[in-house]
This record gives sequence, structure tokens and C-alpha cells, in this order.
Amino acid sequence: MGGLSVLREIRALLPAEDLLCCADSGNAPYGEKSQELITERSLEICEFLVGQGAKAIVIACNTATAAAASAIRSRWPAVPVIAMEPAVKPATEATRKGVVGVLATTGTLKSARFAALLDRFGRGIRVLVRPGVGLVEAVERGECDTPRVRDLLARHLDPMLAGGADVIVLGCTHYVFLREQIQAHVGPAVKIIDTGAAVAHQLQRKLQDSGLECGIVRAGTERFWASGQAALTFPVLKLLWPEIRQCEALPESASMVRHKASSV
Repeated sequence: MGGLSVLREIRALLPAEDLLCCADSGNAPYGEKSQELITERSLEICEFLVGQGAKAIVIACNTATAAAASAIRSRWPAVPVIAMEPAVKPATEATRKGVVGVLATTGTLKSARFAALLDRFGRGIRVLVRPGVGLVEAVERGECDTPRVRDLLARHLDPMLAGGADVIVLGCTHYVFLREQIQAHVGPAVKIIDTGAAVAHQLQRKLQDSGLECGIVRAGTERFWASGQAALTFPVLKLLWPEIRQCEALPESASMVRHKASSV
């Protein structure tokens, strides 16, 4: 579901493009799964999207980017692939106190990609990291503003505030749907940063550079697929993307069947 926050930015910037969105909700959260499984699943979903005619791929997930971006680019070298990563660089430029908080999944925080990001941009500042355990599951349930979620946010955010963070990076696309509650908790003096708009602009540049941008003045369409139980998924999709009319079932892959069998 987190990818919808990026999709919203893409739709605002590129109104004429037709957008295909796969929500792998049946296998969320990615942040606690192995890199091997995330890579395999990401490749399968991209194979499906390319088969549906996708001319570019946006990996609208920090954890999937860390695990699978290189593999996706290797598999489809002719297809523009736009990845994403926590906004550490703009956060270091925005902090006044020299203390930045990063709220992300365990998978993102433990990745070599994130370590390289800190090594490149995190020098000279203090970076406080916190795995947002439970937050992805809350958004997947459509639970964005309840006492339980506010208590959970307090447990994650208070250590960052106590450490002096004046900028907090939302390093997971799901967390963007909790932005209002996060800002209310940390107060107006703390800046909240995510990368959805930057990803949309990067997609636009890639499409322009490749000569793939839609040049027709029209209203683009959206088509949605989701894994898991559609009866449970659709109401949450409707909550996060009110314009949705239909969500199709994403075919379950052999890899996920093997994973579920081995987990029993």
C-alpha cells in the first residue's frame, strides 16, 4: 500500500500517463523478510508489469530498492528503473542542530545501500535510526489515526526527539500516510521529509531523456492489482486512493507458495 503515496506524486506531476500499480499486500511487510525473497518477489512483479506494457518501472519501496534495484536493472537494461532511498542528503542540509532521525524498516536500515548512504552524506552529523516496527502493518489495515497507532508512533519518535533530532526522514513509503500524525506528535519545529516528490521528478526526467513521456494532452488512467485477499485489500485501497474503482488479483507466484509452505 505504501507505493500509493508515491503514485499520488507521480499522478500529480504526470497527469497524462497511464499508471499500473501492484500492491504486494499479501506478503507485507517486506522489512522483516530476507533479501533473497524480496529480490525474487520484486523480479516477479516487474515481470508482470513489463508484460502489461510498462515502459518504465518505479520501485516505490525503500526496502525493495535496497534488496532488488540492481537485479531489476540487470534483468531489464532497456527499461528505465527509478529507485528510491531514505532522504538522508536533504535531511543533512535541512538540520539546524546536526541531528537527524531516520524512521525506516529493519530491512532498509540493515542494508548495504543504507550504510553507503550514511557514509556518503551522514558525516559530520548525528543520525538516529529507528525501525518502525508495526507501522507498515497498521497502514496495510487502513489504521492511520487511532489511539493504538498514535501510541506506537510515540514509542518510535520519542527517542529521536530526546536525542535532539530536528529533522525526521520517513524512510518507508507507508509512513507517508502517517505524516499528519507524526507532525502533530513532533511539533512544528521538526521538519518531516520523504522522497515521493523527488521520485516523481526523477521518473519525469527519465521518460523525457528516453523519449517516452506521453505527449498527448489527456487524462491518464490507473489500474491496480494486489496480492492477498481482495475482499480485505480493496477497502484499504479505497481509503488511501478514493478514486479507485476496481482492484484485480495479482497472480500468486511459485516462490511465495514455497515460502508460505516452508513457514508452516
